[in-house]
Amino acid sequence: MLTKEEKSFIEYWENNKEKEKKIWRRFLYGSPWGLIFALPILVAVIFHDWYKNMVAISPSLITLIIIAVIGIAVFYTLFSMQFKWDRNEQIYKELKFRQKKEQATDF
Repeated sequence: MLTKEEKSFIEYWENNKEKEKKIWRRFLYGSPWGLIFALPILVAVIFHDWYKNMVAISPSLITLIIIAVIGIAVFYTLFSMQFKWDRNEQIYKELKFRQKKEQATDF
């Protein structure tokens, strides 16, 4: 027997599956986590001056590091939201299978 939460999840996922699959929506809702993941790297690079002890440092290298950190944030955002979507899809399929199995045994 499916619980109320499981039934509400099935209903929610049937209505919102295609909306959450869009890349823009994934990026919009996942970007705070990506920035939280990448921000400590950026803070360590810019504010702790460890790079000033290096021999050949230039403003273009700092720009490159910032671009790399932004790239890390974007990758983490899209990867984590894809993982979340896949996990929800797997849960949905398992619940639908269980629901069909229960309906078959009721007859």
